[in-house]
Amino acid sequence: MKKHFYNALFGGIFLLALIATGCSEDVGYPDVDGQAPTMTLTTEHIKSGAGHDFTIEGKLIDEDGISAVRLECKDLYLNKTIDLIEIYGEPKKSYDLKYTFALAADELGEQFTVKVTVVDVGGRETSQDVLITMDGDFEDPKFVVGPSNNGLVPMILKKADDGSLSVDPYVMEIQVSDDRALQSLQLNIEGAAGYEDITVDLGGLTSSKYEWTIDLPAVKEDYDATIVVTDKEGKTNTINFTVSVTDVVDFAKLYLADVPKGDVAALTSDVFGVPMVISHTGEYQYKARYYNKTAGTEIYFLSDKANFSPVCYGLNPEDNSRLLNDPNLAEPFVLDTPNVYYEITLDLLMSSYTIKTYSVEEASDPMGHYEYGEKCFDVWENGSELIEFYIGWGGSPQDAGNHLFVQDENNPHLFYYPAEGETWSLSAGEKLNFIISNYHPSGWWDHVEWRCDDSNDIEKFGYFSKKNDVNPDWEGTNRQWSDGTAVNDNWMSPTVTKAGNYRFEFDSHLGRGKIVPAN
Repeated sequence: MKKHFYNALFGGIFLLALIATGCSEDVGYPDVDGQAPTMTLTTEHIKSGAGHDFTIEGKLIDEDGISAVRLECKDLYLNKTIDLIEIYGEPKKSYDLKYTFALAADELGEQFTVKVTVVDVGGRETSQDVLITMDGDFEDPKFVVGPSNNGLVPMILKKADDGSLSVDPYVMEIQVSDDRALQSLQLNIEGAAGYEDITVDLGGLTSSKYEWTIDLPAVKEDYDATIVVTDKEGKTNTINFTVSVTDVVDFAKLYLADVPKGDVAALTSDVFGVPMVISHTGEYQYKARYYNKTAGTEIYFLSDKANFSPVCYGLNPEDNSRLLNDPNLAEPFVLDTPNVYYEITLDLLMSSYTIKTYSVEEASDPMGHYEYGEKCFDVWENGSELIEFYIGWGGSPQDAGNHLFVQDENNPHLFYYPAEGETWSLSAGEKLNFIISNYHPSGWWDHVEWRCDDSNDIEKFGYFSKKNDVNPDWEGTNRQWSDGTAVNDNWMSPTVTKAGNYRFEFDSHLGRGKIVPAN
């Protein structure tokens, strides 16, 4: 009897203990509903790629309290436990999961399954699989060829002998690309009948070319226009521009192109500097300076730096003393004298021009008394030690020594990087960030420097000497553009669009430079 009494007493105490503590695996956290946790993930399929991240997100709920979350994928060596009690000091009834995992840059797998498990204080679990595939879209679609953003597309009115006006149709060439798949191309010219909200299906191609022939009334008018390219993931890229039916345009900018007419690829394969912006000296007035390396160079003047249309100024084939802006008919300016600078002035209103040459000896640059490669740079600014004077590109006068320019054999104002026969390789998407500076072994005395007009869209360089010892014979000024506005401290920060070998060419007389493909 006594034995049975003790057994019954022990069993009752044990039962009371169970009632008091519930079924909790974590002692001290009683059950509320005894139900398994609920998990609502944002998505069960995530598109990513090698070298990119993926993030698993979702809402986790449990009335008893969530103690931990596990994420597991053997193939990715992922075995992560998020211990909520350790992090917060108590279980959570609600938890917003957001876990990011970085995929290796050399990951070769095509898809992976990550098992997500949420555990409550009673040890109850709920699991869900998330599929990770390597087909993520990380880039916006691109315009390879098209009107300049916020630019002007002029359609020039022509006047017949009887006084009537006409305007030739404009053939708008568009080339787009995407790293995955293109979906559509949309054109909208507000107020232009037949050109409002036109959409073209691009069929999932990675690159596509399209032409729109724009035929507008021969009446002076400006039209706001937009082109939008969309990829299969809904990413977009937009060009906003103005189509102007007009007689003569006073362009804010004109560009000198020294590549074959119609070779759009040559206009757009540079990192910056092609074609070269020229000076706008007055209403309808422009001045271009250009160093001609070889006899027979052909040049044109463009209103759009990415295309030869709709306006390409050259010589009128019926009268070579006059200008013509028709890209189909205009003939090139042919520069026959090598190793000289040409100066060409344009008057668009009068369709006239002048042209002359001057020698490299007559040309000057702001570097004054410095002689390239000679011991003329004062290390300590007290005359105790002189070193050879060089300029280069980099983040400081010291870093310039890592990228020194080589001076041209025929023109002391012209510099190159790298040296002839050397290779400079750049990667797609790589963003440069540099100034042009004199070299100093300790990074001091930034006496000779250049900055640019726009860090991301470089068109010209301005002298930026802190010593202010600019050559008085140079036409330019220190820290000012030709119009008197300030040369701001803009570093050159272009982005490389296509991987390959490149060459940097810089002209200290012109204040112009370019980074272009090289063999």
